[in-house]
This record gives sequence, structure tokens and C-alpha cells, in this order.
Amino acid sequence: MIMAWVLLAVVVGSVLFHVFNPWWVTPLASNWKTMDDTLTITVVITGLFFVAINLFVVYALLRFRHRDGAPHAKAEPDNKKLERWLIGGTSVGVAALLAPGLLVYANYVNEPRDALLLEVVSQQWQWRYRLPGPDGKLGASDARFVSGANPFGLDPNDPRGQDDLLVLGNEVHLPVGKPVVVLLRSHDVLHDFFVPQFRARMNTVPGQVSRFWFTPQAVGRYEALCAQLCGVGHPDMRGYVVVEDPELYPAWQQGLVNFAVASKPAPAAFAAGNPLAEKGRQLADAKGCVACHTIDGSPRVGPTWKGLYGKNETMADGSTEKVDEAYLRNFILDPQAKRVKGFQPVMPKLPLTDEEVSALVAYIQTLGGAPAAGEQKAQR
Repeated sequence: MIMAWVLLAVVVGSVLFHVFNPWWVTPLASNWKTMDDTLTITVVITGLFFVAINLFVVYALLRFRHRDGAPHAKAEPDNKKLERWLIGGTSVGVAALLAPGLLVYANYVNEPRDALLLEVVSQQWQWRYRLPGPDGKLGASDARFVSGANPFGLDPNDPRGQDDLLVLGNEVHLPVGKPVVVLLRSHDVLHDFFVPQFRARMNTVPGQVSRFWFTPQAVGRYEALCAQLCGVGHPDMRGYVVVEDPELYPAWQQGLVNFAVASKPAPAAFAAGNPLAEKGRQLADAKGCVACHTIDGSPRVGPTWKGLYGKNETMADGSTEKVDEAYLRNFILDPQAKRVKGFQPVMPKLPLTDEEVSALVAYIQTLGGAPAAGEQKAQR
């Protein structure tokens, strides 16, 4: 008796919770309303089975509970009629669950012919974007071509890629109402490009190109997340997709550089005439350093590089060390040897040449640092 009433309370409580639950769904901003509909159908069907099965158990517990003097139930090793009902009902339920999802998936892989191409390249822990140029085609790419000057790994000998537009930051713009085919690549581990408001997502798998499509239908700025655990910097692997009016989109597109321009050596040395610092900036972007170390002063997985050079850094053991060239070299070559207070020792050891280490150090120096003693006195 007690068990029957407990099960009944669980059923009633579960139904009431799902009716008055505090959960909410992010507003839909794409054409994939069928994703929400499929989820609703799944919840309804599984909910009906949950209620029906538990109510049957409650009925059985009450109807066939033990009573003194009542006759024992007749043993039936098998019941063909019951088995047919169970098999039939289960088959109908499974088909009802699978059918909507299969229909949605069939549309999900049926890409529109007039869609805009957008390539998303993932790397711990950042997103990069590439768009076709005036020819409307994306050039070939290969992991063999990835370098500090070519973080996308584009084939420099492919003429189709020379006009490709590169988005070096973590924000890409798209015109509202225009179908978009998203091509996804990964330079290291498994990632997943996911904008919740679009309801569309797909894994980015090293060594292959995956794809999906959607049509943005609401103007706004939406956060892009990684939906696959990809390492210690996973929570910080964020980007943005800005959906804007078609009249505004060409102006943003014109501000992008193409591969032909980006692949040329910098005509003027970056950071006050320092070509080594320019190489360090390219390396920091290509190796994924900027995914953990910001240059705007905000901490992330690792200390910010802004103002780092020349300051006194506190270690986990309470000691302090001055951040000079030797300090940076030692940390880059052997990041696990010491730990900065407030940060975990998660930086991997990268295979870098001595010249590349010097380039990174030169770049960090250009990002500012603590003023020298003479400068401090002059300021006072």
C-alpha cells in the first residue's frame, strides 16, 4: 500500500513539475523550430509512457496486494496476448520517437544551393572564421600549411583561396534571412560549434570537414560555445555571431582582409619597428596562446600578457619573481616547473625553436610592463 501511494505521488509530482517548471528555452533565432518541436514530441511520448507504466504498477500493487485468505494467483509462464501488446506498443512508441528526428535530420543535411558559405576553424581554445571572396569559393586547406603566418592552413598555391576573407577575431557577422552552410574544421581535438539560439550544432573533428546549415532569422549578437569538453580552457572557448540587416553586412565584409594580403610579410614592422614581435604575435595566434592569455588585462586560464613584462609575479609557494626575458623563456620552455599564484599548471609544453621563443618574448614585451624605478620616480 505504501509503495503504491509513493509511486502515485512521484507521478503526480513529476507531471506538476514539468508543467510549472522553472526551466526556460533560449529564444529561437533561426529556421530550426522543428528542433524544438521534436524535443516537445519526445518529452510528451516519454512522459506518457512514464505515467502509464507507473500507474499500471500502482494498480497492480493495489489490486493484487496480499490479503489473508485470498486465493493465490495462477502462475502463467507466458502470455501470448500480453507479449503482442507489449511488443506492438513498444514498437509504436519507438517509431514515434524516431520518425520526427529522422525527418528533421533529412532536412538538416539537405543544404540550400544559394546558401552563404562560412568556415569555422576550431583550436584550443578559440574560433576562427573564413568566408569566400568574390569568386564565391573557398580555397583548399591542409594541416601541413598551418603556421604563424597562416593559422588557417590555406594552400598558398590554390588560386581559389587568394581572395578568401579571413576573420582573425572571435566575432563573425551574417546577414539576416540568408541561409548559411557552416563548414567545420579542427586543428587539434574534438570541439563542437554551438549557438543555442540557432538550435543547430555539429562536432568539429580533426582530419575531416563536417557541416550543417541554418537560416538566421532574428537580428542580434549571439554567443557561440564549444559543446564538447576540450580541455582546461573549455569554458573560455567562446565567440560571437552577429546577425545584422543585409544592408549593413557588406560594410563589415569590406573591412576584412583576404588571404593574399594576410599572407604577405608585414610591410612595416609591428610594435614600433620590431619584426620579431610581429612573428611572435602570429605565433601566439597560431599556437593558441591567446586562448588562455589575453592582451587586454583580463585574466583567463593563464595570466594576462598586458603589463606582464617587468612586473613582480607571485608564485604558488609565496615567493616572487621578476618577469624578465629569462623568466619568460623558462616558463615557455618548461611551463610545469613553477606555478603562478591563482592559476593552475595546465599550460602544455610546446615544441618551439629558440627563434620562436625569442619571438614570443619580444611580443610580450611590446604589450607593456611595469615602469622602471627611474620612471616611477619621475612620475612622482
